[in-house]
Amino acid sequence: MKIVVDINHPAHVHYSKNFIRRMTERGHQVLITATEKDIAYALLDRYNLKYSKLGSYGSTLINKVISFPLINVQMYLAVRKFQPDIFLGFGSIRAAHVAYFLRKPCINFEDTEHSTGQIRLYLPFVSAVCTPSCYREDLGPKQIRYNGYHELAYLHPNRFTPNPAVPEEICLTTGDPFIIIRFVSWQASHDVGQHGISDKIGLVKALEPYGRILITSEGPLPQELERYRIRISPDKIHDLLFYASLYIGEGATMATEAALLGTPSILVSSLVGTMGNFIELEETYGLTYSYSDPEIALNKALDILRNPESKMIWAEKLKQLLKDKIDVTAFMVWFIENYPQSFISLKEHPETSKNI
Repeated sequence: MKIVVDINHPAHVHYSKNFIRRMTERGHQVLITATEKDIAYALLDRYNLKYSKLGSYGSTLINKVISFPLINVQMYLAVRKFQPDIFLGFGSIRAAHVAYFLRKPCINFEDTEHSTGQIRLYLPFVSAVCTPSCYREDLGPKQIRYNGYHELAYLHPNRFTPNPAVPEEICLTTGDPFIIIRFVSWQASHDVGQHGISDKIGLVKALEPYGRILITSEGPLPQELERYRIRISPDKIHDLLFYASLYIGEGATMATEAALLGTPSILVSSLVGTMGNFIELEETYGLTYSYSDPEIALNKALDILRNPESKMIWAEKLKQLLKDKIDVTAFMVWFIENYPQSFISLKEHPETSKNI
């Protein structure tokens, strides 16, 4: 089987890396197409994954509109000689369009309910959309629900083992408390008009007495916060998240990652209440907290940090989640290898995904 895997965000590299390796081991051919977004290219290079560069959409809405048809053409040119059998994307508009033009199936994985514009642009052209079971929207007859989260494709214990040497690379010893803070650019199409932490400096000053501060940011930081920026290879961020005392930030993906690693996690975003994964992670498992008010979020962070048992409590909560959820990479391999029968099977027997 010849498979195109399309990457449009650094998180997509993590989502797909184990799938790509597993499918290659099983004798399939995989072509990766990727646009330049944040550290996406750097991560692909770090994991030694060969890919076809499609360029960048740019950072402004005008640039994105102008670049949209051009990158669709770039993708078509990149894949036509490969003669793919199937496309795999993560909310990918261009993969859906190019696959449709080539009369090939496209499977999109989707977990962002507020990406309404993006979904409208790809839904008529895809063959199936795979969403977590907690996804709140009904996308119609093409939708398949699986019992997991995108992030369990790479953070499930079958796929990830934390490396205790990673904190040592930034002079942290075992047991040293540290806090990871994430700031985003709010430039993604589904983030336009949204907001998160207004007083970045105030947040850092309030948390610093409880541990070393490590910041990851999509954009520039205030000068006095630059010294807190994480200076480590981006593929090692999950090792740091595992050992962190707390995650707090505007990044929804990283908030989910922290929770799935047993680290207390707080999302600060005006999008609170719109995402099914966060509602489930908070209400069913108690692994995350989500607030639109940064002051309330800070108070919750301080409560967690003042409790020396917090990490142990979160580790116990995580055990229950892992009993309930599946290895998403195994699901992806099964679904793609057996498509379209896998789609038919899940439509007839949705509970099948729990046993993969």
